[in-house]
Amino acid sequence: MQEREVARRISYRRFRRRILRRRGEGAPVASTPLSTRRRCFPCAECDPVRQRLVLDSPTRDSEAATSSCAGSEHDGTGDPRPFALLDRMSGDPQSEEVMKLAAPALLNDYYTNLLDCSCHGVLALALGSAVYLWNSETQTLEGSLQPGPHIRAPAERSYLQRQAVSSVRWSRDGRLLSVGTRQGHIKLWDVEQKSKVMSLQPHLSTVGAISWKQHLLSSGSVLGRIHHHDPRAPTPLVGVALQPDSVCALDWSPGEERLASGCKNGSLCIWDGDIGGVSRERRPIVTMRQPSAVKAMAWCPWQRHVVTTGGGWKDGALRIWDVQSASCIDSVQTHSQICSLLWAEERRLLVTGHGPPRHHITCWTWASPSLRKSLQLAGHLDRVLHVSSSSGGGRMFSAGADGSICVWDV
Repeated sequence: MQEREVARRISYRRFRRRILRRRGEGAPVASTPLSTRRRCFPCAECDPVRQRLVLDSPTRDSEAATSSCAGSEHDGTGDPRPFALLDRMSGDPQSEEVMKLAAPALLNDYYTNLLDCSCHGVLALALGSAVYLWNSETQTLEGSLQPGPHIRAPAERSYLQRQAVSSVRWSRDGRLLSVGTRQGHIKLWDVEQKSKVMSLQPHLSTVGAISWKQHLLSSGSVLGRIHHHDPRAPTPLVGVALQPDSVCALDWSPGEERLASGCKNGSLCIWDGDIGGVSRERRPIVTMRQPSAVKAMAWCPWQRHVVTTGGGWKDGALRIWDVQSASCIDSVQTHSQICSLLWAEERRLLVTGHGPPRHHITCWTWASPSLRKSLQLAGHLDRVLHVSSSSGGGRMFSAGADGSICVWDV
Protein backbone atom coordinates (compact mmCIF):
# COMPACT_ATOMS: atom_id res chain seq x y z
CA MET A 1 0.00 0.00 0.00
CA GLN A 2 2.81 2.36 0.92
CA GLU A 3 4.63 1.45 -2.29
CA ARG A 4 1.57 2.46 -4.38
CA GLU A 5 1.33 5.82 -2.57
CA VAL A 6 5.03 6.49 -3.20
CA ALA A 7 4.63 5.58 -6.89
CA ARG A 8 1.62 7.89 -7.19
CA ARG A 9 3.56 10.82 -5.70
CA ILE A 10 6.52 10.19 -8.02
CA SER A 11 4.15 10.06 -11.03
CA TYR A 12 2.52 13.34 -10.04
CA ARG A 13 5.95 15.03 -9.62
CA ARG A 14 6.95 13.84 -13.09
CA PHE A 15 3.64 15.09 -14.51
CA ARG A 16 4.05 18.50 -12.87
CA ARG A 17 7.66 18.78 -14.05
CA ARG A 18 6.59 17.93 -17.62
CA ILE A 19 3.82 20.56 -17.52
CA LEU A 20 6.22 23.26 -16.38
CA ARG A 21 8.75 22.29 -19.05
CA ARG A 22 6.18 22.38 -21.88
CA ARG A 23 4.80 25.71 -20.67
CA GLY A 24 8.29 27.17 -20.96
CA GLU A 25 8.58 25.81 -24.51
CA GLY A 26 5.28 27.41 -25.53
CA ALA A 27 3.59 24.08 -26.17
CA PRO A 28 -0.06 23.36 -25.30
CA VAL A 29 -0.63 22.48 -21.66
CA ALA A 30 -3.17 19.93 -20.41
CA SER A 31 -5.94 21.39 -18.25
CA THR A 32 -6.17 18.44 -15.89
CA PRO A 33 -3.64 15.90 -14.61
CA LEU A 34 -3.33 12.76 -16.69
CA SER A 35 -4.23 9.44 -15.16
CA THR A 36 -1.26 7.63 -13.65
CA ARG A 37 -2.46 4.36 -15.16
CA ARG A 38 -2.34 5.67 -18.76
CA ARG A 39 0.52 8.12 -18.83
CA CYS A 40 0.98 9.97 -22.13
CA PHE A 41 4.46 11.04 -23.22
CA PRO A 42 5.27 13.66 -25.87
CA CYS A 43 5.18 12.21 -29.35
CA ALA A 44 6.48 13.68 -32.58
CA GLU A 45 3.27 12.64 -34.37
CA CYS A 46 1.24 15.15 -32.33
CA ASP A 47 3.27 18.21 -33.37
CA PRO A 48 2.13 18.37 -37.05
CA VAL A 49 -1.50 18.13 -35.95
CA ARG A 50 -1.02 20.94 -33.47
CA GLN A 51 0.66 23.15 -36.08
CA ARG A 52 -2.00 22.45 -38.70
CA LEU A 53 -4.79 23.50 -36.30
CA VAL A 54 -3.01 26.76 -35.59
CA LEU A 55 -2.59 27.53 -39.30
CA ASP A 56 -6.23 26.71 -40.14
CA SER A 57 -7.62 28.87 -37.34
CA PRO A 58 -8.46 32.46 -38.42
CA THR A 59 -6.38 35.21 -36.90
CA ARG A 60 -7.86 38.16 -35.07
CA ASP A 61 -7.01 40.40 -38.01
CA SER A 62 -8.88 38.17 -40.46
CA GLU A 63 -11.88 38.05 -38.12
CA ALA A 64 -11.93 41.84 -37.94
CA ALA A 65 -11.69 42.08 -41.71
CA THR A 66 -14.59 39.66 -42.14
CA SER A 67 -16.65 41.61 -39.63
CA SER A 68 -15.99 44.91 -41.41
CA CYS A 69 -16.90 43.41 -44.78
CA ALA A 70 -20.24 42.20 -43.42
CA GLY A 71 -20.92 45.48 -41.67
CA SER A 72 -22.99 46.83 -44.53
CA GLU A 73 -25.74 44.27 -43.97
CA HIS A 74 -25.21 43.14 -40.35
CA ASP A 75 -24.76 44.86 -37.03
CA GLY A 76 -22.32 43.91 -34.30
CA THR A 77 -24.59 41.19 -32.92
CA GLY A 78 -24.82 39.31 -36.22
CA ASP A 79 -28.40 40.43 -36.90
CA PRO A 80 -29.17 42.09 -40.25
CA ARG A 81 -29.32 45.86 -40.19
CA PRO A 82 -32.77 47.52 -40.29
CA PHE A 83 -34.17 47.55 -43.84
CA ALA A 84 -31.38 45.31 -45.15
CA LEU A 85 -32.59 43.38 -48.19
CA LEU A 86 -33.50 39.81 -47.31
CA ASP A 87 -35.21 38.77 -50.53
CA ARG A 88 -36.25 40.36 -53.81
CA MET A 89 -38.86 38.95 -56.15
CA SER A 90 -37.67 38.29 -59.70
CA GLY A 91 -40.46 40.10 -61.48
CA ASP A 92 -42.94 37.24 -61.35
CA PRO A 93 -46.27 38.74 -62.52
CA GLN A 94 -48.15 36.23 -60.35
CA SER A 95 -46.54 37.54 -57.15
CA GLU A 96 -47.61 40.68 -55.31
CA GLU A 97 -44.59 40.72 -52.97
CA VAL A 98 -41.86 43.02 -54.30
CA MET A 99 -39.18 42.58 -51.64
CA LYS A 100 -38.58 41.54 -48.06
CA LEU A 101 -36.54 43.73 -45.71
CA ALA A 102 -35.10 43.16 -42.26
CA ALA A 103 -36.73 44.45 -39.09
CA PRO A 104 -34.47 42.89 -36.45
CA ALA A 105 -35.82 42.64 -32.90
CA LEU A 106 -39.19 44.13 -33.83
CA LEU A 107 -41.22 44.17 -30.64
CA ASN A 108 -43.80 41.38 -30.76
CA ASP A 109 -46.49 43.31 -28.91
CA TYR A 110 -50.08 43.37 -30.14
CA TYR A 111 -50.75 46.73 -28.44
CA THR A 112 -48.06 48.76 -30.20
CA ASN A 113 -48.11 50.86 -33.37
CA LEU A 114 -44.54 50.83 -34.67
CA LEU A 115 -44.88 51.40 -38.43
CA ASP A 116 -46.19 54.38 -40.40
CA CYS A 117 -45.66 55.76 -43.90
CA SER A 118 -45.64 59.51 -44.57
CA CYS A 119 -47.32 61.26 -47.50
CA HIS A 120 -43.84 61.50 -49.06
CA GLY A 121 -43.31 57.74 -48.96
CA VAL A 122 -40.90 57.69 -46.01
CA LEU A 123 -41.39 54.69 -43.74
CA ALA A 124 -40.86 55.13 -39.99
CA LEU A 125 -40.14 51.91 -38.11
CA ALA A 126 -39.52 51.74 -34.35
CA LEU A 127 -37.03 49.11 -33.17
CA GLY A 128 -36.32 49.28 -29.48
CA SER A 129 -35.63 52.89 -28.49
CA ALA A 130 -34.70 54.02 -32.03
CA VAL A 131 -36.82 54.96 -35.06
CA TYR A 132 -35.44 54.16 -38.53
CA LEU A 133 -36.43 56.09 -41.65
CA TRP A 134 -36.53 54.37 -45.05
CA ASN A 135 -37.40 56.09 -48.32
CA SER A 136 -39.65 53.80 -50.33
CA GLU A 137 -39.08 55.81 -53.53
CA THR A 138 -35.28 55.57 -53.53
CA GLN A 139 -35.24 52.36 -51.43
CA THR A 140 -32.55 53.76 -49.15
CA LEU A 141 -32.18 54.07 -45.39
CA GLU A 142 -32.18 57.79 -44.66
CA GLY A 143 -31.10 57.53 -41.05
CA SER A 144 -32.45 57.01 -37.58
CA LEU A 145 -33.71 59.03 -34.64
CA GLN A 146 -31.81 57.99 -31.53
CA PRO A 147 -32.80 59.20 -28.06
CA GLY A 148 -29.37 58.31 -26.70
CA PRO A 149 -26.15 56.38 -27.36
CA HIS A 150 -26.07 52.67 -28.01
CA ILE A 151 -25.58 51.08 -24.57
CA ARG A 152 -24.55 47.49 -23.88
CA ALA A 153 -24.24 47.36 -20.08
CA PRO A 154 -27.04 45.16 -18.68
CA ALA A 155 -28.35 47.76 -16.24
CA GLU A 156 -28.32 50.48 -18.89
CA ARG A 157 -29.88 48.12 -21.47
CA SER A 158 -32.84 47.61 -19.16
CA TYR A 159 -33.15 51.39 -18.97
CA LEU A 160 -33.35 51.59 -22.77
CA GLN A 161 -35.97 48.83 -22.79
CA ARG A 162 -38.10 50.99 -20.54
CA GLN A 163 -37.50 53.82 -23.02
CA ALA A 164 -38.59 51.65 -25.98
CA VAL A 165 -40.86 53.27 -28.54
CA SER A 166 -44.48 52.09 -28.38
CA SER A 167 -46.08 54.19 -31.15
CA VAL A 168 -45.13 56.39 -34.11
CA ARG A 169 -47.25 58.63 -36.34
CA TRP A 170 -46.47 61.08 -39.13
CA SER A 171 -48.15 64.48 -39.30
CA ARG A 172 -50.42 64.88 -42.31
CA ASP A 173 -47.90 67.06 -44.17
CA GLY A 174 -45.12 64.53 -43.53
CA ARG A 175 -42.86 67.09 -41.85
CA LEU A 176 -43.11 66.03 -38.21
CA LEU A 177 -42.89 62.57 -36.70
CA SER A 178 -44.45 61.97 -33.30
CA VAL A 179 -42.91 59.26 -31.13
CA GLY A 180 -44.49 57.81 -27.97
CA THR A 181 -42.55 55.63 -25.52
CA ARG A 182 -43.29 53.01 -22.88
CA GLN A 183 -42.52 55.54 -20.15
CA GLY A 184 -45.21 57.88 -21.45
CA HIS A 185 -42.97 60.44 -23.17
CA ILE A 186 -44.06 62.07 -26.43
CA LYS A 187 -41.45 63.66 -28.68
CA LEU A 188 -41.80 65.54 -31.93
CA TRP A 189 -39.02 65.25 -34.50
CA ASP A 190 -38.27 67.40 -37.53
CA VAL A 191 -37.24 64.67 -39.94
CA GLU A 192 -35.47 66.91 -42.45
CA GLN A 193 -33.27 68.39 -39.74
CA LYS A 194 -32.99 65.10 -37.79
CA SER A 195 -33.62 67.10 -34.64
CA LYS A 196 -36.13 66.99 -31.80
CA VAL A 197 -38.56 69.87 -31.98
CA MET A 198 -40.06 69.49 -28.52
CA SER A 199 -41.16 67.11 -25.79
CA LEU A 200 -44.83 67.24 -24.87
CA GLN A 201 -46.31 66.73 -21.44
CA PRO A 202 -45.89 63.03 -20.76
CA HIS A 203 -48.48 60.45 -19.79
CA LEU A 204 -48.13 58.43 -16.61
CA SER A 205 -48.07 55.17 -18.60
CA THR A 206 -47.26 53.72 -22.03
CA VAL A 207 -48.38 55.74 -25.05
CA GLY A 208 -50.41 53.19 -27.00
CA ALA A 209 -51.61 55.27 -29.96
CA ILE A 210 -51.19 58.67 -31.63
CA SER A 211 -53.26 60.56 -34.23
CA TRP A 212 -52.98 63.99 -35.89
CA LYS A 213 -55.69 66.54 -36.70
CA GLN A 214 -53.91 69.25 -38.70
CA HIS A 215 -51.65 70.85 -36.03
CA LEU A 216 -53.40 69.07 -33.15
CA LEU A 217 -51.79 65.90 -31.81
CA SER A 218 -53.88 63.41 -29.81
CA SER A 219 -52.29 60.62 -27.78
CA GLY A 220 -53.75 57.79 -25.72
CA SER A 221 -52.22 55.89 -22.81
CA VAL A 222 -52.58 52.52 -21.12
CA LEU A 223 -54.37 54.25 -18.22
CA GLY A 224 -57.15 55.30 -20.60
CA ARG A 225 -56.28 59.02 -20.76
CA ILE A 226 -56.42 60.89 -24.07
CA HIS A 227 -54.35 64.07 -24.29
CA HIS A 228 -54.76 66.71 -26.98
CA HIS A 229 -51.65 68.80 -27.71
CA ASP A 230 -51.19 71.93 -29.77
CA PRO A 231 -47.41 72.39 -30.23
CA ARG A 232 -47.94 76.03 -31.25
CA ALA A 233 -49.56 76.99 -27.93
CA PRO A 234 -47.52 78.27 -24.95
CA THR A 235 -48.99 75.38 -22.94
CA PRO A 236 -49.30 72.55 -25.50
CA LEU A 237 -51.74 70.42 -23.47
CA VAL A 238 -55.12 71.88 -24.48
CA GLY A 239 -57.57 69.04 -23.77
CA VAL A 240 -58.00 65.81 -21.82
CA ALA A 241 -60.48 62.93 -22.05
CA LEU A 242 -60.82 59.66 -20.17
CA GLN A 243 -62.11 56.32 -21.43
CA PRO A 244 -62.89 53.18 -19.38
CA ASP A 245 -59.73 51.16 -20.19
CA SER A 246 -56.41 51.24 -22.03
CA VAL A 247 -56.27 53.14 -25.32
CA CYS A 248 -55.29 50.60 -28.01
CA ALA A 249 -56.09 52.69 -31.12
CA LEU A 250 -56.69 56.34 -31.92
CA ASP A 251 -57.74 57.86 -35.24
CA TRP A 252 -59.26 61.16 -36.38
CA SER A 253 -61.86 60.82 -39.12
CA PRO A 254 -60.99 61.98 -42.68
CA GLY A 255 -63.08 65.13 -42.18
CA GLU A 256 -61.48 65.62 -38.74
CA GLU A 257 -64.85 66.19 -37.11
CA ARG A 258 -64.73 62.99 -34.99
CA LEU A 259 -62.13 61.03 -33.07
CA ALA A 260 -62.39 57.24 -32.68
CA SER A 261 -60.61 55.50 -29.82
CA GLY A 262 -60.27 51.76 -29.30
CA CYS A 263 -60.40 50.34 -25.81
CA LYS A 264 -58.83 47.18 -24.40
CA ASN A 265 -62.17 46.11 -22.89
CA GLY A 266 -63.77 46.05 -26.37
CA SER A 267 -65.32 49.53 -26.40
CA LEU A 268 -65.22 51.67 -29.52
CA CYS A 269 -65.65 55.31 -28.42
CA ILE A 270 -66.52 58.14 -30.79
CA TRP A 271 -65.72 61.70 -29.63
CA ASP A 272 -66.80 64.97 -31.22
CA GLY A 273 -64.31 67.48 -32.57
CA ASP A 274 -64.63 69.79 -29.55
CA ILE A 275 -61.60 68.89 -27.50
CA GLY A 276 -62.96 70.92 -24.55
CA GLY A 277 -60.29 71.81 -22.00
CA VAL A 278 -57.95 70.35 -19.45
CA SER A 279 -60.41 70.62 -16.55
CA ARG A 280 -63.59 69.78 -18.44
CA GLU A 281 -64.95 66.24 -18.06
CA ARG A 282 -65.77 64.90 -21.50
CA ARG A 283 -67.76 61.83 -22.54
CA PRO A 284 -67.92 60.04 -25.90
CA ILE A 285 -70.96 60.81 -28.04
CA VAL A 286 -71.23 57.14 -29.12
CA THR A 287 -69.94 53.92 -27.57
CA MET A 288 -70.14 50.54 -29.31
CA ARG A 289 -68.77 47.21 -28.14
CA GLN A 290 -67.15 44.06 -29.51
CA PRO A 291 -66.02 40.94 -27.60
CA SER A 292 -62.27 41.70 -27.80
CA ALA A 293 -59.91 44.66 -27.64
CA VAL A 294 -60.32 47.33 -30.32
CA LYS A 295 -56.73 47.61 -31.55
CA ALA A 296 -57.06 47.26 -35.35
CA MET A 297 -59.21 50.23 -36.36
CA ALA A 298 -59.54 52.73 -39.24
CA TRP A 299 -62.08 55.15 -40.73
CA CYS A 300 -63.39 54.56 -44.24
CA PRO A 301 -62.05 57.46 -46.39
CA TRP A 302 -65.09 57.73 -48.69
CA GLN A 303 -67.80 56.92 -46.10
CA ARG A 304 -66.96 59.40 -43.36
CA HIS A 305 -69.44 58.06 -40.83
CA VAL A 306 -68.09 54.50 -41.17
CA VAL A 307 -65.32 53.02 -39.03
CA THR A 308 -63.88 49.48 -39.23
CA THR A 309 -62.52 47.31 -36.41
CA GLY A 310 -60.86 43.91 -36.18
CA GLY A 311 -61.26 41.38 -33.40
CA GLY A 312 -58.48 39.68 -31.44
CA TRP A 313 -57.70 35.97 -31.26
CA LYS A 314 -60.80 35.21 -29.15
CA ASP A 315 -63.01 36.97 -31.67
CA GLY A 316 -61.51 37.15 -35.19
CA ALA A 317 -64.41 39.13 -36.68
CA LEU A 318 -64.02 42.06 -39.06
CA ARG A 319 -66.75 44.63 -38.40
CA ILE A 320 -67.98 47.77 -40.14
CA TRP A 321 -69.76 50.29 -37.90
CA ASP A 322 -72.06 53.20 -38.69
CA VAL A 323 -71.38 55.83 -36.03
CA GLN A 324 -74.57 57.74 -36.86
CA SER A 325 -76.80 54.80 -35.99
CA ALA A 326 -74.29 53.33 -33.48
CA SER A 327 -74.69 49.89 -35.07
CA CYS A 328 -72.67 47.24 -36.85
CA ILE A 329 -73.78 47.24 -40.48
CA ASP A 330 -71.61 44.35 -41.69
CA SER A 331 -69.25 41.73 -40.30
CA VAL A 332 -67.32 38.68 -41.47
CA GLN A 333 -65.59 35.96 -39.47
CA THR A 334 -61.90 35.57 -40.41
CA HIS A 335 -61.14 32.76 -37.89
CA SER A 336 -57.87 34.55 -37.15
CA GLN A 337 -56.51 37.29 -34.93
CA ILE A 338 -56.71 40.66 -36.69
CA CYS A 339 -53.62 42.63 -35.64
CA SER A 340 -53.83 45.59 -38.03
CA LEU A 341 -55.93 47.10 -40.80
CA LEU A 342 -56.06 50.04 -43.18
CA TRP A 343 -58.16 51.44 -46.01
CA ALA A 344 -56.49 51.94 -49.41
CA GLU A 345 -58.63 54.75 -50.77
CA GLU A 346 -57.34 54.80 -54.36
CA ARG A 347 -57.87 51.05 -54.75
CA ARG A 348 -61.06 51.00 -52.65
CA LEU A 349 -59.61 48.13 -50.64
CA LEU A 350 -59.70 47.22 -46.98
CA VAL A 351 -56.46 45.49 -45.91
CA THR A 352 -56.15 43.37 -42.76
CA GLY A 353 -53.03 41.84 -41.19
CA HIS A 354 -53.56 38.57 -39.32
CA GLY A 355 -51.98 36.42 -36.65
CA PRO A 356 -52.37 32.66 -36.14
CA PRO A 357 -52.94 30.31 -37.79
CA ARG A 358 -51.66 31.50 -41.21
CA HIS A 359 -50.14 34.98 -40.56
CA HIS A 360 -51.50 36.27 -43.85
CA ILE A 361 -52.70 39.59 -45.27
CA THR A 362 -56.18 39.83 -46.73
CA CYS A 363 -57.57 42.45 -49.13
CA TRP A 364 -61.33 43.08 -49.04
CA THR A 365 -63.70 44.96 -51.29
CA TRP A 366 -66.69 46.63 -49.67
CA ALA A 367 -69.76 47.70 -51.56
CA SER A 368 -72.26 48.55 -48.85
CA PRO A 369 -73.51 46.45 -47.29
CA SER A 370 -71.47 43.45 -48.54
CA LEU A 371 -67.85 42.74 -47.58
CA ARG A 372 -66.01 40.34 -49.90
CA LYS A 373 -62.50 38.86 -49.85
CA SER A 374 -60.63 39.70 -53.04
CA LEU A 375 -56.99 38.76 -52.40
CA GLN A 376 -54.86 36.94 -49.84
CA LEU A 377 -51.12 37.54 -49.46
CA ALA A 378 -48.62 35.26 -47.76
CA GLY A 379 -45.10 36.35 -46.89
CA HIS A 380 -44.68 36.43 -43.11
CA LEU A 381 -43.86 33.54 -40.80
CA ASP A 382 -45.40 35.17 -37.73
CA ARG A 383 -48.31 37.51 -37.07
CA VAL A 384 -48.59 40.68 -39.17
CA LEU A 385 -48.50 43.34 -36.47
CA HIS A 386 -48.53 46.50 -38.61
CA VAL A 387 -49.63 47.54 -42.10
CA SER A 388 -49.23 50.89 -43.86
CA SER A 389 -49.40 52.22 -47.42
CA SER A 390 -47.93 54.93 -49.61
CA SER A 391 -49.97 58.02 -50.37
CA GLY A 392 -50.74 56.86 -53.92
CA GLY A 393 -51.89 53.46 -52.69
CA GLY A 394 -49.69 51.55 -55.14
CA ARG A 395 -47.33 50.16 -52.52
CA MET A 396 -48.22 48.56 -49.21
CA PHE A 397 -45.92 47.70 -46.32
CA SER A 398 -46.34 45.10 -43.61
CA ALA A 399 -44.20 44.41 -40.54
CA GLY A 400 -44.35 41.01 -38.88
CA ALA A 401 -43.23 39.46 -35.63
CA ASP A 402 -40.87 37.31 -37.72
CA GLY A 403 -38.56 40.34 -37.92
CA SER A 404 -39.28 41.26 -41.52
CA ILE A 405 -41.00 43.94 -43.60
CA CYS A 406 -42.74 42.97 -46.80
CA VAL A 407 -43.24 45.48 -49.62
CA TRP A 408 -46.31 44.67 -51.72
CA ASP A 409 -47.51 45.90 -55.08
CA VAL A 410 -51.30 45.86 -54.78
